[in-house]
Amino acid sequence: MTAWARRTQTVWLVLALCILLPVASLSVFRAIPGEWPTLVVQLLSFTPWLVIPAALALALALLGRRHLVTAAAALLLAAQLFWLWAPDAGRADEGAAEAGQAGAGRADSGASRTGSTVPLTVMSINSRFGRADAADIVRLVRDNGVELLAIQEFTQALEDRLAAAGLGSLLPNRISSPTENGSGSATYSKHAIQAIGLVPDTPFQMPSFRVTVPVAGGAVAGAGKAAAAPAVLEVTNVHTLPPADVRVGQWRSDLESLGRLVARNGADGQNNQLTRNQLLLGDFNATYDHAEFRRLLDGGPGGRKLVDVGMASGARFMPTWPMDGQALPGITIDHLVTSPRIPASGYAVHRVPGTDHAAVLATLEVPTAG
Repeated sequence: MTAWARRTQTVWLVLALCILLPVASLSVFRAIPGEWPTLVVQLLSFTPWLVIPAALALALALLGRRHLVTAAAALLLAAQLFWLWAPDAGRADEGAAEAGQAGAGRADSGASRTGSTVPLTVMSINSRFGRADAADIVRLVRDNGVELLAIQEFTQALEDRLAAAGLGSLLPNRISSPTENGSGSATYSKHAIQAIGLVPDTPFQMPSFRVTVPVAGGAVAGAGKAAAAPAVLEVTNVHTLPPADVRVGQWRSDLESLGRLVARNGADGQNNQLTRNQLLLGDFNATYDHAEFRRLLDGGPGGRKLVDVGMASGARFMPTWPMDGQALPGITIDHLVTSPRIPASGYAVHRVPGTDHAAVLATLEVPTAG
């Protein structure tokens, strides 16, 4: 080997190590759950993008022809790919999905039978202190047939603009609490909606409510027929505090409060497991790469995992923030989280002018009570 070739290999090796070291450092924090400091929590949000430098480091290590460095780079790349499409992520029950698909092809949708489902298209958006374009929100609702809309950082001005844009004619039922400090929220629904309460001890409002979705074309009571049982969904409009500076402790507390809510909704007073349909949607200010968020997902009913619809849809590279041109890789901090008995389809992310968050939407197949 010539001196030039040896120098070239050394250059490749040094470059590979320069890339590997920061990737390896952050990977350690990703692999070991812990209450890491604020900077680490923020950097973990960008974990999906580490697959790019990890792949580059492997290519450089191969050019450098050092087996140990090449093996380390290959191991790190394998870890990134494992976390990117984590096989341990929650998945919806296949049986429920098949019931929904089978019912969708019949005139009566079969939804009056046990094990059937009712479709419900849901959408969530953080409006950035009410600055989101109201006309665009209404357009998304109309074009996608949205039946349940959750808005965070809701203000009175946005409520007025949405009313002027005609949202009330599409989603006539509303529970709203506008504020000017980012803690406001609103939920609009096509179907009957009943307030339950607020998640306690959180700076931002996180209201819970119950939505009753009737069965379209189902059996009607009378003439020897029982009325088709509706689908009932317990929903929480989520907005946790962002993990910035000293607020990281409150961020963890907010996620823990959501976990307690899920556990409480999944059991009766005697700690017997219930099969309630649950949906948490909104701005979690957390990604799947945060142990705190995964811990929330792990606390589903009966010890089963809740389903992050975006994660289950393979949408790791469909970021929801930032959408306002900041020079940052996009991350997914807005989520639709369901109990495992609720399949979902059509997951999508849409930009909305005026806000730094994307709108997220999907169609859920909510099991009926029959």
